[in-house]
Amino acid sequence: MTIVQWIIFFLVIQAIHGLGTWKLYVKAGRQAWEAFIPVYNAVVLMKIINRPWWWTILLFVPIVNLIMFPVVWVETVRSFGKHSKADTWLTILTLGFYIYYVNYALDVSYVEDRSLTPRTEAGEWVSSILFAVVAATIVHTYFIQPFTIPTSSLEKTLLVGDFLFVSKLHYGARTPKTTVSFPMVHDTIPFAGIKSYTNWPQLPYFRLLGFETIERNDIVVFNWPVDTVPYFRYRGKETFKKPIDKKSNYVKRTVGVPGDSLKIVDGKIYIDNEPLQLPDRAKPQYSYIVEGKGKGFSLQNLYQTYDITDPVGWYNQAKKQYYFTSLSEEALERFKNHPNVASIERIIDSTGKAEVSTFPNTNKTDWNRDNFGPIYIPEAGKTVEINRETLPFYKRIIETYEGEEMHLENKITTKGTQVLLNGNPIDSYTFKQNYYFMMGDNRHNSEDSRYWGYVPENHVVGKPVLVWMSWDANGQGFSNKIRWERLFTTVGGDGKPVSYFYHFLIILVIIFGINFFWKKNKNKEK
Repeated sequence: MTIVQWIIFFLVIQAIHGLGTWKLYVKAGRQAWEAFIPVYNAVVLMKIINRPWWWTILLFVPIVNLIMFPVVWVETVRSFGKHSKADTWLTILTLGFYIYYVNYALDVSYVEDRSLTPRTEAGEWVSSILFAVVAATIVHTYFIQPFTIPTSSLEKTLLVGDFLFVSKLHYGARTPKTTVSFPMVHDTIPFAGIKSYTNWPQLPYFRLLGFETIERNDIVVFNWPVDTVPYFRYRGKETFKKPIDKKSNYVKRTVGVPGDSLKIVDGKIYIDNEPLQLPDRAKPQYSYIVEGKGKGFSLQNLYQTYDITDPVGWYNQAKKQYYFTSLSEEALERFKNHPNVASIERIIDSTGKAEVSTFPNTNKTDWNRDNFGPIYIPEAGKTVEINRETLPFYKRIIETYEGEEMHLENKITTKGTQVLLNGNPIDSYTFKQNYYFMMGDNRHNSEDSRYWGYVPENHVVGKPVLVWMSWDANGQGFSNKIRWERLFTTVGGDGKPVSYFYHFLIILVIIFGINFFWKKNKNKEK
């Protein structure tokens, strides 16, 4: 929905509210016209139902308002003496339209000094749970979101089994695009396996101000731009258009920022022809062919002694050659001295060896995962030349990222050597938002921008700031434990991660201690 459509929709809702409640407003000692004034009518209603004024704000917070509307409907009928279970269920099941019946058909009186304490223990529980969900949804949407590392694309920097807190504040929180969704889940309801949201209505994209911009080498959580499948049916046959905020969450390192010219030469990243300088904590990994001496390798020993966690298999059994999916430089130096290693050779896809799955997926480049580009990273306000050769790099940007997601009906076609935008010839295009190039540190075991292209700014979720829990569940079955040294470690910074777990425990003990003695003194005073 466009902004104009949302304004119309908002005014219609106000009219529906006013027509269904104006008599109740009068019975509560207010004026009939007050039921029709947008926002003001909600503030007045909070006074009528004896609830705090700031509940009005919650009525305009997407997702949270789905919980608050039924609460306010029920509170409204109860303020006029309708307390029975039947009244409550009729109010909820009719989506609030039962209030029309109360307003026009019943002779009710306003209960001015109504008790706000739930009449039953079950009611107390329901009330507590509802507002716990409201508070958690606000924190999850606008401040901090939990996130789990599911794959090894950033292995040795972030580990499989790391549980992160992702800050929405650093880059600015997005207001939800999806307005009707199951609270605090992503695109699928757990266990039920069904879609957790509706595609309509949707809010226009808007991002609150942050206090940082995305910088080169930042680790960023974002929505996978080309996602068209439900999370639990990844790469399944069913496809459909997903809202930005319901696309699958990915975490990668930002290797290219807006305005950069990026290329990869023999596995090394260059920005504007200068080698990319990675931070200390970044541990790039590559695949290797290891020739053995005939005794084989113990997977448990590889894990425990050399910290080799990605799969190992045969490359050429006749030649006693093994395929090691990923080795970091540190692991490589130690592994060279393994008594069963005859030789180690890094796998590098040579220049000119085309990999058809690499961006822009046209079969017209000879690029691969190790030799790629150069490619320009689009910057908001900058203009690029558009022709038949450059079009594949920017077509999806123009049609999708800056088209339908911004409520523009963009359609690119070609006619001979000419490129047409919505039927009109173009030879250039000016970008409306910034874009980023994201890659995993695990260079040969990461699905990233080398394969599906740019990450638009409106797909950015937030910045990982803290590993609060880390569970080592190695697939070989010989490790299943908490990584205590990683608990409460920061994601950014230089050098080895430092755990603040004991600091957290000390603070927790202090808080509980203060709370205990405060309650004890309060009981003595009573």
